Amino acid sequence: MKVALVHDHLAQDGGAERVLAILRKMYPEAPIFVLVYDKKGANRVFRKTKVKTSFIQKMPFGLKRYQWYLPLMPLAFEKFNLFDYDLVISSASAFAKGVITRPETLHICYCHTPTRYLWSDTHSYTKELKYNKIIKKFIPLTLHKIRLWDYLASRRVDYFIANSENIARKIKKYYRREAEVIYAPVELKKFHLSAKIGNYFLTGGRLVAYKKFDLTIQTFNKLGWPLKIFGVGPELKSLKKMTRPNIEFLGKVPDTKLAEVYSHSRAFIFPQEEDLGITALESMASGRPVIAYGRGGALETVIPNKTGILFPEQTVESLAEAIKSFDPKNFNPEEIREYVAQFDVALFEKKVKEFIAKALAEYHQKEPFLEFPLKNISSKQIRPLTV
Repeated sequence: MKVALVHDHLAQDGGAERVLAILRKMYPEAPIFVLVYDKKGANRVFRKTKVKTSFIQKMPFGLKRYQWYLPLMPLAFEKFNLFDYDLVISSASAFAKGVITRPETLHICYCHTPTRYLWSDTHSYTKELKYNKIIKKFIPLTLHKIRLWDYLASRRVDYFIANSENIARKIKKYYRREAEVIYAPVELKKFHLSAKIGNYFLTGGRLVAYKKFDLTIQTFNKLGWPLKIFGVGPELKSLKKMTRPNIEFLGKVPDTKLAEVYSHSRAFIFPQEEDLGITALESMASGRPVIAYGRGGALETVIPNKTGILFPEQTVESLAEAIKSFDPKNFNPEEIREYVAQFDVALFEKKVKEFIAKALAEYHQKEPFLEFPLKNISSKQIRPLTV
């Protein structure tokens, strides 16, 4: 069976890319089709994989400023020729699900989220763009057209897998499709407990606007307590400008070092509304509780007074109150790690393999359209086409 993997782009290293890395491990011979591939920004694990890029890779500034080519992204994925493959697995939070396959090919989409800036975050996305007002007036028109394509593209998928119940509900809402829930995984073996807990709080991930790192920084500026932030992203410079000496930026941290940073923290700060939240799970795998905004994927992972605490509003006051009321002595690291074992990568692989096997069997049992039983229709029911 020939398998192909499709992903939005390999220009960063986030939770979606970690899922892709596991899919690549499950299907090591499968090529990966992406919009663009930045070897420096992507995880090193993909350097041993056959990665096929779209025409946008060769466009002027296509690699570093691929966002400029947003109107061309649907076409870029439609131009990939996947007709030689029996199984296509798309890992999508944007356009990867829109590839075109032949009728005999099974297309399964592992959906990280319906495209945020087209659906749930479309208004805040336009507002947060750092363009002048004139350009911003034309952006909604572009998004409107792409939104129509995105909905139609969702119909090309044979089966959806959602990374959480939260995303399954969004797939149902925006695409009118059902989805099997297989939680995004955390590699439990990469993290460990520590008897030594430091005096700092921790946050991190891709430094983008919707993750609300500015809220965390404003809160710790007010509190004056130690905070460490790991990760890189487009918001790095602006975030650094607003910080006080009690806040430290760690940059891109290697996995071995990151495990230490997690395990020695007092707690992980998670102020965004996330699809699921891999960084929160990694903190729990290290036995450290999470202080999270009580919306989205956090409601499925953060168990109050067991794996962390929830705060109700995305405000400095609400987050500060939660931090001040937090006491690490009220949490058992062993119990936290035991809880997060249900998200381990081994269980993820098992569930995905079982789902694919079931989907393949079911898909190939379906009666093809061309074998419509005409024998059950009498000649009187067939009328000539009139023009």
